[in-house]
Amino acid sequence: MEEFLGNLGAFLEDLLTVAVCVSDVLMNTKLATSDLRWTSYPWEEASSRDDQQNTVRTYEICTITSTSSYWLRTRWIPLKAATTVYVEIWFSMMECSSLRQPCKETFNLYYYPSEADDATLTSPAWMENPYIKVATVAADHLMLRDARGRPNVKVLRLEGLRKAGLYLAFQSQSACMALLSVRVFYRKCPPLRRAFASFPETVPHSLVEQAQGVCVENAVTPPGEQSQPPSMLCGEDGEWVGQPTSSCACRPGYEAGETDVRCRACPSGHFKAESGPVGCSSCPANSNTRIPGSAYCPCHSGFYRADSDPPHSACTQPPSAPRSPVSQLNDTMVTLEWSEPLDRGGRHDLTYRVLCSTCGPVTSCFPCGDSVLYRPAQNGLTQRRVVVWGLRPQTKYIFTIQSLNGVSALSHSEPASSKLNITTSRDVPPPVSGLRRVEASESSLSLEWSVPVVHNQYKILDYELRYSPEDGEESVEWQYVFSRSSSLVLNGLQRATRYRVQVRARSQAGYGSFGAETGFNTLPDDSLLCVCFLVSASLGILVLAVAAIVGVRKRSAHIHDKSGHYQMGQTMKVYIDPFTYEDPNEAVREFAKEIDASFVKIEEVIGAGEFGEVCRGRLRIPGRKENYVAIKTLKGGYTEKQRRDFLSEASIMGQFQHPNIIHLEGVITTSCPVMILTEFMENGALDSFLRMNDGQFTTIQLVGMLRGIAAGMKYLSEMSYVHRDLAARNILVNSNLVCKVSDFGLSRFLTENSSDPTYTSSLGGKIPIRWTAPEAIAYRKFTSASDTWSYGIVMWEVMSYGERPYWDMSNQDVINAIEQDYRLPPPPECPASLHALMLDCWQKERANRPRFCDVVASLDRLIRNPTSLKVTHPEAQSLSHPLLDQRVPPPLSACGSVSEWLRAIKMERYEQSFLQAGFTNLDIVSQLNTEDLLRVGVTLAGHQKKILSSIQTLRIHKAPPTMLY
Repeated sequence: MEEFLGNLGAFLEDLLTVAVCVSDVLMNTKLATSDLRWTSYPWEEASSRDDQQNTVRTYEICTITSTSSYWLRTRWIPLKAATTVYVEIWFSMMECSSLRQPCKETFNLYYYPSEADDATLTSPAWMENPYIKVATVAADHLMLRDARGRPNVKVLRLEGLRKAGLYLAFQSQSACMALLSVRVFYRKCPPLRRAFASFPETVPHSLVEQAQGVCVENAVTPPGEQSQPPSMLCGEDGEWVGQPTSSCACRPGYEAGETDVRCRACPSGHFKAESGPVGCSSCPANSNTRIPGSAYCPCHSGFYRADSDPPHSACTQPPSAPRSPVSQLNDTMVTLEWSEPLDRGGRHDLTYRVLCSTCGPVTSCFPCGDSVLYRPAQNGLTQRRVVVWGLRPQTKYIFTIQSLNGVSALSHSEPASSKLNITTSRDVPPPVSGLRRVEASESSLSLEWSVPVVHNQYKILDYELRYSPEDGEESVEWQYVFSRSSSLVLNGLQRATRYRVQVRARSQAGYGSFGAETGFNTLPDDSLLCVCFLVSASLGILVLAVAAIVGVRKRSAHIHDKSGHYQMGQTMKVYIDPFTYEDPNEAVREFAKEIDASFVKIEEVIGAGEFGEVCRGRLRIPGRKENYVAIKTLKGGYTEKQRRDFLSEASIMGQFQHPNIIHLEGVITTSCPVMILTEFMENGALDSFLRMNDGQFTTIQLVGMLRGIAAGMKYLSEMSYVHRDLAARNILVNSNLVCKVSDFGLSRFLTENSSDPTYTSSLGGKIPIRWTAPEAIAYRKFTSASDTWSYGIVMWEVMSYGERPYWDMSNQDVINAIEQDYRLPPPPECPASLHALMLDCWQKERANRPRFCDVVASLDRLIRNPTSLKVTHPEAQSLSHPLLDQRVPPPLSACGSVSEWLRAIKMERYEQSFLQAGFTNLDIVSQLNTEDLLRVGVTLAGHQKKILSSIQTLRIHKAPPTMLY
């Protein structure tokens, strides 16, 4: 019975939502039970009966013989909330022809707005103003004398009402009529429930009135519409118009009832996760709820739902243990395999984890250290196979293989697992002994050692050597290198420094122990001399000359074996073109170290290269300190040729070991994306770095940068490597201002996508014209001498703080100028000795250009003698090298404004500061001194010098300098 009454109440409540027009009556004479007592003359109040035989009060008048106006005024009618009201008038009118008298068959309706009931017999005055006329009312039906007739009904509208109430007034002139009833009312939209929203009773004050509503109980505004509560339009006729502009919906745990006006709770065993029109659903597997109105179903005991699982997903369990684990031991490397667990827990995100413990003969087991490595990974395995290496010989290991899925972390019990006990063999090589120094220089050590005697069937495969500076700190990081023979040259070392070195051997059984630690010293600065011999009489004399040039520094090199590879042990290391290999992938394996992708963490994208993005990341190799690396990635959808070209740079870079050559950390080729990892250079490309720090370095600092670049190119030239694309944009700078040569991929492949203008030679191919020697442009003759020409352009870029060589000249104009022996002028503040070295690099005959060993020696002499770096200019330029000077900054007098002058000398960054300080014309600027520049905000010494130099030019030279071209 209670449920029946509840449903009946809900049904009756729903009936109230029908949008019918309602009105609120302000006055109705039909309901009067006593005299109306309106103000009238000579209207007469009388009683009559309506068509339902109810007694009503009426007013009658018949003044057909008079032409005067006769008024009838109602009592004061309060308007409540209405601004628009309607007046319904029932009246009868006599036909003038039946009266046989001239008369009128109309009357006038007026109203007078008022804030209170303050009218008197004489106020307001009986006339159209102050009364407001509504209309002249004519009868549709006229009565004949002594006969009954049909009454007339008129409904008139009064709008724009602003006061608290009003009086109605009726005016008759020569009419014979009766007012049967007068009803005054206004229309309003009734309360409404629709689309799970409730709207209150609304009085329209215009054609349409917007009504604000609220969501019904257990309904909410859908997400994204919180700032827009439901609203609906109420028409002037009291009818609701259209649909709500913002719908409400049943909240989670509730669904729509039989209509769209109420929400009911989901019953037990059902749920609804989100608000909206959808209905309740049964609880998914392994879950239930006993509370009505639930937004989700809790899991049964022992079952879980991961954070990433939607509420409608079934509850699941952790998987059972892996089955049938097997191992295949290869001395100090083991391969583990297993079968899928019988029960995946009802999920598809099954993974595996391998745990390693090592056990001593007496002591308990403990986790393996970082020396044990896993491929493809230790955690998150999706395949049922893993290779573990780096195990110690004759050691007992316990490997635990765990099954995991998305809810394993939510379970309070350990993941199900299977275990394997493995003991490694003892046939690893013995420790290496007899480590000794063969040669030494200021930056290298040539070492060799005795080959260990192996008393088993395994042969020595290679050696691992580790070294670090001996500075008394145990925390100094070891550096690791590898060798296939019993000798090795360590390059890139510090001068006059003692290094501790250890070596261990590897066979098929794994690595043996490191031998005893031995210390070796590099030589001081004067140990390396560059001695250049012009002619050699025989091959033996040539070998002695080369040994003198490198400062009796013996370097191991490669010689060809039958397969085309090189072996260690020769006196010169020569660059090997990776494209000479039948399989270019073999060159990658030969010269670049493969790195496990799990050791690399990409942090941010810092640029874009020819083949893909360039990123900054961290490299963490077990046993080594974590460090930043630059990562070049190969974008997806590549062809095999693109992959080969991309990795060729690593094959080239991996052959170089020098402090002024970018260092290759390794490559990742066994997973996607393919990557090349190099050391990270904090300050980026040299050209942009100089432009951002214009004028902030001393001449000695700039020459130091140039010396580092020259040293790197000297190393490359001695390896018979030609760079082909040496430019400041391809030099990288680290946080210590060390410059390193980079970008060895573009030295072979120069494309149209390069941001630097290129020129197609007659023999084909793209060439960076502004940096390339004439013979390389014309005949594709690329040699170390053409790299020397490019180095001279780099010198000019450095001394001009990243200015564009040849400025805005076209490529063809540059070629024509070079052929006519025009050369770049010295940059501002450039020492004459440095510009002379540039001109030597730009000799037309390549045989006359200095070698890089000569360039390094010249720069060393300048650094040791700083007075040679004074800014001096020769009185006359050599006739064989006229200067191409199309970018001489104009003198102050040649500029039209302060802004134009600052832009001409590349100091436009101070434009606003000059103008705000009052230096608005060139006459004032010509009187500036250092104190004035400090007040403006020019604090950099280089910028002060450049500005004052331009001002001094105005004071000394009134006319522009002659331009040579």
